[in-house]
Amino acid sequence: MGSVRVRFAPSPTGYLHIGGARTALFNWLFARHNDGKMVLRIEDTDQGRLKEDSVSQIISSMKWLGIVWDEGPEAGGEYGPYFQSQRLDGYRKECERLLAEGKAYYCYCTPEELEANREAERKAGLPPRYSGRCRNLTDEDRKRFEAEGRKPVVRFKMPEGGSTVVNDIVRGDVTFDNSIMDDFVIMKSSGIPTYNFAVVVDDHAMGMTHVIRGEEHLSNTPKQVLIYNALGYDVPQFAHVPMILAPDKSKLSKRHGATSVEEFRDQGILPEALVNYLILLGWSPEGDSEIITLEDAASQFTLERVNKSSAIYDTTKLTWINGVYMRELPLDDVVEHALPFYISEGLIPENYTQEDLDRVKVVADKVREREKTLADLAKASSYFFKSAFEYEEKGVNKFFKKDGALDNLKSGKETLSALDEFTVETAEKAYRKLIEESGIKSGELFHPTRLAISGRTTGPGLFDIMILLGKDETIRRMERAIEYIEQL
Repeated sequence: MGSVRVRFAPSPTGYLHIGGARTALFNWLFARHNDGKMVLRIEDTDQGRLKEDSVSQIISSMKWLGIVWDEGPEAGGEYGPYFQSQRLDGYRKECERLLAEGKAYYCYCTPEELEANREAERKAGLPPRYSGRCRNLTDEDRKRFEAEGRKPVVRFKMPEGGSTVVNDIVRGDVTFDNSIMDDFVIMKSSGIPTYNFAVVVDDHAMGMTHVIRGEEHLSNTPKQVLIYNALGYDVPQFAHVPMILAPDKSKLSKRHGATSVEEFRDQGILPEALVNYLILLGWSPEGDSEIITLEDAASQFTLERVNKSSAIYDTTKLTWINGVYMRELPLDDVVEHALPFYISEGLIPENYTQEDLDRVKVVADKVREREKTLADLAKASSYFFKSAFEYEEKGVNKFFKKDGALDNLKSGKETLSALDEFTVETAEKAYRKLIEESGIKSGELFHPTRLAISGRTTGPGLFDIMILLGKDETIRRMERAIEYIEQL
């Protein structure tokens, strides 16, 4: 295949959307699979839509996901600069070449004239297209327009007939009728290139062999192929990956939940889980397992196995995947990502100590088996750090209000108080003995005790909770629960 070079080229108009993240990921996987290079290029020529800090947000999101580019901002490279706003001279030079070769022309039409032209086309039942009125202007025409103060754009001369074929690795050959495309603008009157022109000049200058992007760009591709041909460039191989749609198969939007990488991060999704989920949106690994690492996916990834049909956004599946990684990742990795959630819950201070960190590790290791997100992990850990919690209402009704609960809890407290050695083994042995001697079911003692010391009806093993809290705190919480039941 030769030296593979691909690029991810976002516009800095906001956060990194999961569709963009998936595109970046597929480019990265393809580059790694083929021992190639991935370039990050920032397409920032549309100054009106740029948002402050968007570039830094995109970069931080990609780093968080583990998608590391080989060339681009921060990484450098021999094909820079990697911001389109810093490459304007190159676009203008190539535009001048097209003008000199008669493949493009200056257009002086005003916005009002263009709108009148579109309206006439609509009334005629035709798709609105540029009429080509400036295609064959004389020098005198141009001088007259310039004397009127008109600032021209530059339009590309479309072929007047025939068709353009896009060879797409995912979709096969896609044919476009040239007659439905008008002479489109390649350079604005401000001297700023349009997307379709700039992307071609850059992809050629940076040696791109493959262009992997979302299928929403497919309609732009015939225009770009024609520009490649007009400039005498080699046309790269295209691969348009399926869109990510909402569960109702509509366009994904904020109303369907989180849509940016930062939103998922802030909800407590692990980067490894989000990457795993994105890999499955439009591509399937070998075998039946849906858990796959970046490295394993890179070893298997081919564009031929990318699906043609749209991928469906499914947060339930993402949450399930996240739960798997919560359990299976090294504890230190989980805790590193979880610390901001423990801080926001007020469980540890921002300037936490090593003792605080050690406590979080011990607790998280016990709690993570049942939780699906880092936010849930911190919430489920709260009673290990705070004793002023409320009891779950369903637990109060089911366990505290049950006949015998008060006496059983008092007996349990006395049994634990009498222990000289307080360990999981000794506490459980003492409780088992009490159950046997009292002739009660284990649940009649275990359930109210759990509710008393944690406020919850589920969680880690009961005796694990006791030992993590310590004997004194366990007894204090049981005494508090006894007082609470007596007041019911």
